[in-house]
Amino acid sequence: MRHRRRADGVEDGTRPRPASPTAAPAPLTQHLQALLQRLRAFDSRRPLLWDLTVTAFWVVFAVLDYSTGGWRTVARSTAAPEPLVLLMSLCFSVPLIWRRSHPVTVLALMTPVSLVNIWTGAIVQAAFLQLIPAYTIGLRLPLRTLVLSGFLTCLPVAAGAIRITGTADRQLVSYLWGFAVVALLAIAVRTRREHTEALVERAHRLERERDQQAQLAAAAERARIAREMHDIIGHNLSVITGLADGGAYAAAKNPERASQALEAIGTTSRQALAELRRTLGVLREAAPTPELSPQPSLADLDALLNGVREAGLPVRLVVQGDPPRAPSSPGRQLAVYRVVQESLTNTLKHAGPEATAEVTVTYTSTGLEVLTTDTGGRSTHLPCDEAGTGRGISGMRERATLYDGTIEAGPLPAGGWRTRLRLPLEDAPP
Repeated sequence: MRHRRRADGVEDGTRPRPASPTAAPAPLTQHLQALLQRLRAFDSRRPLLWDLTVTAFWVVFAVLDYSTGGWRTVARSTAAPEPLVLLMSLCFSVPLIWRRSHPVTVLALMTPVSLVNIWTGAIVQAAFLQLIPAYTIGLRLPLRTLVLSGFLTCLPVAAGAIRITGTADRQLVSYLWGFAVVALLAIAVRTRREHTEALVERAHRLERERDQQAQLAAAAERARIAREMHDIIGHNLSVITGLADGGAYAAAKNPERASQALEAIGTTSRQALAELRRTLGVLREAAPTPELSPQPSLADLDALLNGVREAGLPVRLVVQGDPPRAPSSPGRQLAVYRVVQESLTNTLKHAGPEATAEVTVTYTSTGLEVLTTDTGGRSTHLPCDEAGTGRGISGMRERATLYDGTIEAGPLPAGGWRTRLRLPLEDAPP
């Protein structure tokens, strides 16, 4: 049975839903917040003008209290000279212009005036303006300074209560309560302000850390893409160059072999373009249906060696030992594939036309070792890598380090070049 919905939006038989915690504040709250923000902005732009405005307001209040005789309604004695009453009113109100820059000094100047005020029995109402610098002290200065301001505020009243009996309950208690309320208000506002500043600083720090992490992630992604593009372009262009040289040599003597070389060039070029499209596809901002394909693995070594053989480099694959029951992770297999690819690419570039190569994959109980050797002249291998961008051997070393492995690359004593990759198994101790 369906519940009927009333006009107030609450289903019959159910309790009203509580308001969302992220609901917008009430219009009155928004208006007050906007007003406070405007006042703070005005104060930060023109602090002197704001101080003059506040001081002028309280000076007018003190003068009106004197001119209208309001001080007589609460005074214990009206025998005090009126010029003295006016002077005390001004001494309580005029120093407020320095209440933010020198609050302790302002309160210290008001203390003897407060003592005269109590001693003469005039009790001008402007004496309560001492609570304004006390509030500023509680808002900005250490707690011990706030305690000192409490003594400065209440000490004259306590002295007057000792001299004039029967005034402690009316004056001293009212001063103590007034100072306590002002001190608690200042501490509450100060605590909330410091909490808000801490939250703002934490938000800014998190934004900076987020930007730094994004930059680090972008740099790592650029390095990964550059490494992949180096492997793809370097290897395939080396194969294409070997095929083109072989086709040009065979064109005059065996046109059929030249045609096969051209077909192999076309196939290799298309494969290179497809891999480049997949690699560069991650740089697109929006890719609704990206083309996905598995990364090369150890099973693709035969296809890699076939492409190298078609480029004119005889290469042999030797597998020793038994592979582990659990296959290596895709990342480790990709690292092995790229190291073999880079090694054979260097052989195609620098080993000469009569060179041969051999790839030996050895499985042990603790890891995997891949040895790639060739018989070509190695005098140009290392200088070429150092003179170039340095992405050859350094890229292989980065891949090996990523999986706690090592790379050894260097010339053989009898001529040729050797690249040895050692990777520990995932379940082997470090």
